[in-house]
Amino acid sequence: MASSPILSLASSTASSALPCRRRFLHNLKATSNQMTFLGNDHINSKSFFRTSMSVAVENSKFTDITMAPPDPILGVSEAFRADTNEMKLNLGVGAYRTEDLQPYVLNVVKKAETLMLEWAENKEYLPIEGLAAFNKATAELLFGTENPVILQQRVATVQGLSGTGSLRLAAALIERYFPSSKVLISSPTWGNHKNIFNDARVPWSEYRYYDPKTVGLDFDGMISDIKAAPEGSFVLLHGCAHNPTGIDPTPEQWEIIADVIQEKNHIPFFDVAYQGFASGSLDKDASSVRMFAARGLELLIAQSYSKNLGLYAERIGAINVVCSSSDVAHRVKSQLKRLARPMYSNPPIHGARIVANIVGNSDLFSEWKEEMASMAGRIKSVRKKLYDSLCAKDNSGKDWSFILKQIGMFSFTGLNKAQSDNMTNKWHVYMTKDGRISLAGLSSANCEYLADAIIDSYHNVS
Repeated sequence: MASSPILSLASSTASSALPCRRRFLHNLKATSNQMTFLGNDHINSKSFFRTSMSVAVENSKFTDITMAPPDPILGVSEAFRADTNEMKLNLGVGAYRTEDLQPYVLNVVKKAETLMLEWAENKEYLPIEGLAAFNKATAELLFGTENPVILQQRVATVQGLSGTGSLRLAAALIERYFPSSKVLISSPTWGNHKNIFNDARVPWSEYRYYDPKTVGLDFDGMISDIKAAPEGSFVLLHGCAHNPTGIDPTPEQWEIIADVIQEKNHIPFFDVAYQGFASGSLDKDASSVRMFAARGLELLIAQSYSKNLGLYAERIGAINVVCSSSDVAHRVKSQLKRLARPMYSNPPIHGARIVANIVGNSDLFSEWKEEMASMAGRIKSVRKKLYDSLCAKDNSGKDWSFILKQIGMFSFTGLNKAQSDNMTNKWHVYMTKDGRISLAGLSSANCEYLADAIIDSYHNVS
């Protein structure tokens, strides 16, 4: 019988492996003898190594860094997720929800993204100022295509990282070119405004805005504080749907505010986060900004598309600076780009293309306006139902009409911290401690339950 080549190879390999095994055992024995010879010195060296590592870890260069406090708004969602009660409501974070309380991606956004896939556009870096088509669309959306500030090219527009990033870029501009100026902020205001100006080392102070007695606008206090501010201050204004109160000045009050700002040589600085989402009309929600621009005032406007297009995670927005001439606007834009370069170099492209494609396509633009009106309509509907439920259930005679006078995603309930805590601890309603609730997180089916919680907290908790 012929011998197998495989068996011959295995036999040959086994024979040649014997000397290798002997060398291995010899080396192992030598190593063992060497370790025995080293004795305690070897053990001590290992101990020294471990001790040195331990000391290095314990003596961290970052030891003096303290734990940061949790975010007061985002922390609400974390607590909500940990709650197992089936009646729980998350009315903290300002993100739109359907009647079934599910996140909503606009149909027009899906269509725009489908077109983008068909066009197979690249992912190259954008210029520092962002996508040109987006910058054109967002400025025209804010002011109107036939506005003189657009036609005369007096607007310096730079794409920013949503509203927050746009505000931060503007703050950097103020810090560098207006170092002796301060920013006036409404009391209360969106929680991140103070963080942004603190981080940019821009001094700020507050002007009165909310009147707890009426749960309305303290207009006299607001005007008095703007008048008392140092000349040339920046006055931060919410273009529409004031966050957190939902209380906006009337058109007549806006005119008076503009008068005082003009008299004091202040610079208006608008935060426009809800254009079209507050009233359902893009033009109506931009009326305050357009009125200031029509007076020939120079002003700053930060924009966001998180709410009105539901592009929360795309971080798409813009900072606009209306200037006295196109030459000044050109120079201001160059400095905004200079400030943006070391911050984030250039902005993301996906959200910018979505906005540009929707605004630039007449069919998609019309569909967007319809969807936006529908979203605004749902919030108005639950606002009205909550008011009706409060009136039907509360026999104390309290006037709840302030809820109907407010506008936009939020409602300022007038509840204090202890009452807000009761809303969470007893009723599993998660909200910010200043009494703000997001009506976007409320469904018609839950309005009566929320009314019970508010009535109990208001009347039974001091």
